[in-house]
Amino acid sequence: MTTQQKPTVVYPHEEVTVQGAVVTSVATRVLAVLRIVTGFVFLWAFLDKTFGLHYATPSAKAWIHGGSPTKGFLSSVEVGPMSSTFHSMAGDTWVNWMFMLGLLGLGVALIAGVAMRITAVAGTLMMALMWMAEFPLAQHTSAGAPSGSVNPLVDYHVIYVIGLIVLAATYAGNTWGFGKFWARLPFVSRHRWAL
Repeated sequence: MTTQQKPTVVYPHEEVTVQGAVVTSVATRVLAVLRIVTGFVFLWAFLDKTFGLHYATPSAKAWIHGGSPTKGFLSSVEVGPMSSTFHSMAGDTWVNWMFMLGLLGLGVALIAGVAMRITAVAGTLMMALMWMAEFPLAQHTSAGAPSGSVNPLVDYHVIYVIGLIVLAATYAGNTWGFGKFWARLPFVSRHRWAL
């Protein structure tokens, strides 16, 4: 009687160990693509608002031509408990600078694949503030018109936050990014929260 050995199963993907978890090389590439395109969304918003590339911002309203990146959006907030706060902040120099630096920082960090934990926290804060400004829980504006909210619980702000957290949790900056180099920097290696 002869015993047969089971054939070796060859999977069409390679497995990569990341902090004790097994992630396929295809998954790491997909996460890298998600990271890069999400970064481009933030970077594009910065570039369009800065230079007026005629998509969301006409040239005449560009930041470099004296336009305000926050005045139009924040002054038109018509819903939510913070609408008067947002109206009072609309167009303030410090608000413009914080918003634009946030867009630039998120875009560059995501595309480069560095500081992913900091990026996830900063992006979550930005999305939370934008969620409050749009306040999707409201069905009607303060004037009684329909608010345009299509889902009071899960909208694009929530999806962005989840995406940022997933990218940070899976070390997505290590593939096609500078995440490994960033992690070896002395400050970052001593302070893991800066990964």
